[in-house]
Amino acid sequence: MQSHAPALTEQAKTWKFLEIWVDPVLFPAKILMLVGDQDGTCRIFNPASGYKLVVTHSSYQSAQDWLLEDEYERVKGPLLAEEVF
Repeated sequence: MQSHAPALTEQAKTWKFLEIWVDPVLFPAKILMLVGDQDGTCRIFNPASGYKLVVTHSSYQSAQDWLLEDEYERVKGPLLAEEVF
């Protein structure tokens, strides 16, 4: 299995925040990770599939709408890059 670590390492240089979203109806719950970049682009990854990119949105609002449409709920407020580094 090919690792996505190099791509995620490059992405980590430009991210501004990340959020964890969960579909609480399923068991075990399906989890997705929303990563917001410095330029406003938002990407949604699936940690259960080796952090495979699911979809890219040009804004946070469109990414949030996409997740809410599928009845995902945000687990916790955003994790800001400056709080991690």
